[in-house]
Parts: sequence; structure tokens; C-alpha cells
Amino acid sequence: MMDFFTEWWSYGFMRNAFVAVLIITPLFGLLGTMIVNKKMAFFSDALGHSALTGIAIGVVLGVADTSLSMVIFAIAFALLLNKISSKSTASTDTIISVFSSCSIAIGLAILSKGGNFSKYSSLLVGDILSITFREIVYLILIFAATLVFWFVAFNKLNAVSLHRTLAKSRGIHVKLIENIFAVFIALIVMLSIKWVGILIINALLILPAASSRNLAENMREYHFFSILFSVFSGIIGLIISYFTNVATGPMIVIVASVIYFATYFYGKRSV
Repeated sequence: MMDFFTEWWSYGFMRNAFVAVLIITPLFGLLGTMIVNKKMAFFSDALGHSALTGIAIGVVLGVADTSLSMVIFAIAFALLLNKISSKSTASTDTIISVFSSCSIAIGLAILSKGGNFSKYSSLLVGDILSITFREIVYLILIFAATLVFWFVAFNKLNAVSLHRTLAKSRGIHVKLIENIFAVFIALIVMLSIKWVGILIINALLILPAASSRNLAENMREYHFFSILFSVFSGIIGLIISYFTNVATGPMIVIVASVIYFATYFYGKRSV
């Protein structure tokens, strides 16, 4: 057993990846509960796709670090989606799908010009093994900021997710709360996308919370199981990916999917 542990723990990149998983996955589990409650799966998916456009804008502007342009664009994209969704008569998922399709098409068009897209193709599946100590520090900072926001604003967020009009009548600044929440989702998605991957990051936000919903009987259990499933999927997926030489992000999603189906069928049996 010790040989099994020390074999992968002896590598610095695996230790960095393990620490990153311990930081990222609780955030996915925590925010995922509210994303599922507010039926924002399309929203977080669209944010993931917008990463390509953010990078493309950085390339066009000649920005040295395209991560910065990616984050700035994602925040602007999230706030714009929120504003249009609240004012439009069309269904929210339709609006988000239109914006998502347009965003990814623009990003792909710019980045593929001259056949250069191969330089960015790694973003599609991510590579958590490439994470550096400096990037881990950034994750720790956003982790701390998210926890503070969650403890301060959770009750208000929950009230908004249940009934926006009622929440507004209770003096809750609905638009402000929704915009701040959208910004946090944008930040976490963009900071994680390099290691998780554009194609699968939304699954890591949704699956643990959806699995938890199959079992939880109250809000406390809902959060606990979601974080537990997210962290468990991350750790097991990382270890399996090391020994099978498979990309870590997809392997974590596979583990999370197995957990979802297990809890789904267990929940149906318990009814």
C-alpha cells in the first residue's frame, strides 16, 4: 500500500496536481449546488466555451498572458448574459445557447486562422499535471474569497433561487447578488479551465451536485454530499489517470458520472 502511494506522490507535478484537486473540487461541489438549484447548467457551459473567445481577443490585442484576457472576457460575458436574460422575453436557455454558439464560433475562427489552433487544442481536455505553485496560490485566493462570499450571501442566493420576486420584496438586491454569483462562477471556470478542459468543466460543476440531490434530504446534506462526491471524484480520477496514462480531467468526469448513476438508481430504489 505504501509503495502504491509513494510511487505517484514522489513526483512534484503529482503533488501539485493533488493540492490543486483539493482546492478546485470543493469549489465545484459548493457552487454546483446553486447552479443546479438555479437551473444554470447552460450558463456555466456557455462560460466554459467563452474561454476560447477570451483567448482569441488576447491574441488579437497582442496580450502576453491570454489568461488575463480570458478572465476579463468571461466576467463581461457572464454579466451580459445575466442582463439580457433578465430583460428578454425569450427563454433563458435559448439566449445562453445563442451566446455560447456565437462565442465559441468567433474564438475558433480567430484561433484557427493560419492553422494555428493546434497550439490551443490542449485547452479542450486540460492538463492538471502542468499546474504550477504560483497558479495554486491563485486558486487558494479564489477559494478563500468564494468561501467568504458563500457564508455572507448564501441565504440571499437561496431566496433568489426559490422566488426572485419574493426575495426582492424582502429587500434583497437580486441583480447584485446574481451578478456577484455569476462573476465567481466565471472566475472559477476560467482559473480551472487550463487544467480541467473546456469540453468537460461543466460536467464537474453539475455532476457532484446532481448526485447529491439524488440522496440529500435537506440543504446541509445537499452541500455535504456534493463536496464529498466532488473531492472523491477528483482524487480517485487523478490517481487512476496516473496509472492508466489517461487525461486527468476526463477520468475525473468518468468517476463523477459513475457516482451519479449509482446515486440515481439507489435513490429510485429508496423511493
